[in-house]
Amino acid sequence: MHKQHFIQGLKDAVPIALGYAAVSIGFGLMAASMGLSPGIAALISAVNVTSAGQVAGLSIIAAHGGMAEMALTQLVINIRYALMSLAISQKLDRSRFTLPKRLAAAFVMTDEVFAVASARTEPLTPSYFLGMELESFFAWVLGTVIGCVAGDLMPSTVAGVLSIAMYGMFIAIVVPVARENRGVALCAVAAVVLSCVFRYVPLFSGITSGFSVILCAVAAAALAALKKPVEVEK
Repeated sequence: MHKQHFIQGLKDAVPIALGYAAVSIGFGLMAASMGLSPGIAALISAVNVTSAGQVAGLSIIAAHGGMAEMALTQLVINIRYALMSLAISQKLDRSRFTLPKRLAAAFVMTDEVFAVASARTEPLTPSYFLGMELESFFAWVLGTVIGCVAGDLMPSTVAGVLSIAMYGMFIAIVVPVARENRGVALCAVAAVVLSCVFRYVPLFSGITSGFSVILCAVAAAALAALKKPVEVEK
């Protein structure tokens, strides 16, 4: 039974792993363009497993930001994973999930893993999570190493251009949803405008990239929640 669940987890993780390999190559190229070694880039991916958080973290590292700035930025960007873990905890096979196994499952709780796990109708077992998350984890780290090594071998100008692929991924995620949901569109536009203000208005030149991300995210989300709240059926 454990083997069957493990194999099923591996099968369900194939689309996730393919997507992670492609995206993490872009992150590896970005890390190489900032002078990070493949080992350091792989370590960042191994202990974070979060695309947006890692990209923001690289910007803070490049700007020589402080630990408090880094911690607060990661909290704002990644706090959704805590909510996802709480939701998934209701679907776990409680007779098999000890505390260490819950912590291990939560460590690689990403948007894609959450979506696949949520689609399962039967209780989730540790073996299933192990198969799904191991494959996803190694694809993410391996892609990072490949991208960083390739970035070191390429001319810096080429590696810098290819590293923009990460931002292209974020745009590809937001645009389709924004076209259907005005609240998402409002949030995205507000974040872009605020980001430009922090970047180009001299009055805000002293705000570091990490804190600008925090302020843009919180302000844009608050505006969208105020102007376009989610309608809850009575």
